[in-house]
Amino acid sequence: MRILAFDTCFGACSAAVRWQGAGGEWLLREAYEAREHGHAEVLLPMIEEVMQGAGLEYKEIDRIAVTFGPGLFTGVRTGVAAARAFAVALERPVVGLSSLAVMAHRADLLLGKERAERELVVAVDARRDSLFVQRFEGPERRALSEPQLLEIGEAAGLLDGREALAVGSGAELLQDAMRGRDGVVSAALPQLEPHARSLAMLAPALHPLDPVRPLYLRAPDAKPGVDQPIARKH
Repeated sequence: MRILAFDTCFGACSAAVRWQGAGGEWLLREAYEAREHGHAEVLLPMIEEVMQGAGLEYKEIDRIAVTFGPGLFTGVRTGVAAARAFAVALERPVVGLSSLAVMAHRADLLLGKERAERELVVAVDARRDSLFVQRFEGPERRALSEPQLLEIGEAAGLLDGREALAVGSGAELLQDAMRGRDGVVSAALPQLEPHARSLAMLAPALHPLDPVRPLYLRAPDAKPGVDQPIARKH
C-alpha cells in the first residue's frame, strides 16, 4: 500500500508518503514546516517534494489521508479541499482522522509507550478561554470522546477525580485549571502539532470517508467554500 498523507490544521504544514519496499518493509518520506498561515501556498510544493523523494508517481498512490480538523478554519479547509481534489484526480479513496487523534499518536512516539497506562488528553489552545480537547486511554489510545470545543473550566471538569497527561498548546492551561480540583493532570509537549508521519502510519487501518468533511467546531468570521481552489505557485 502506498499512502499520501498531509496535515494543515494548526501551526504547521506537513506531508508524508509511506509505502512498502520490495521486502515488505515500510518506507517513509516526509516534510514539515512550522507556520500558522499560508498553508495553501506550501502544501502542494511539499507534497511534490515527498513524492519525488519517494520516487513515486501520483498514479501509484493507493489512498489519500488527511487530518479533517478541528483546527484553524483556513488550514482545515485547505487540507480537506486538497484531499477531495486528489481523490477525484486519482480516483482513490480518502481516509482521515481528527487532528487531535494524530497528535495523540505523535505524543506516544515522542514520549514512549510507558506513558500509555495514563489517560492522555490532547488539549489545544483555541483562544477565547477555550480548548480543543479529545481524550484517549490504553496502549492503543482508544478515543474516550469525540473532539470537543470547551471552555477551559469545562475541560477541567471532565477530569475531576482522574489522573491524566495533557499534551499540546493548551496542556498547561488545563493543568492550571485543575488546581483545587480532585484530579491530577501533568502537562507535556506544549509545542506538539499534528504530523503527517503519524497519519501515514495510522492510515492503513482507517476506513474510507465518502465524502471527507471538515470538522471546524467553531464558526469562522468569514466562510469561504471548502471547494475553493488551492493556491498554486506559477
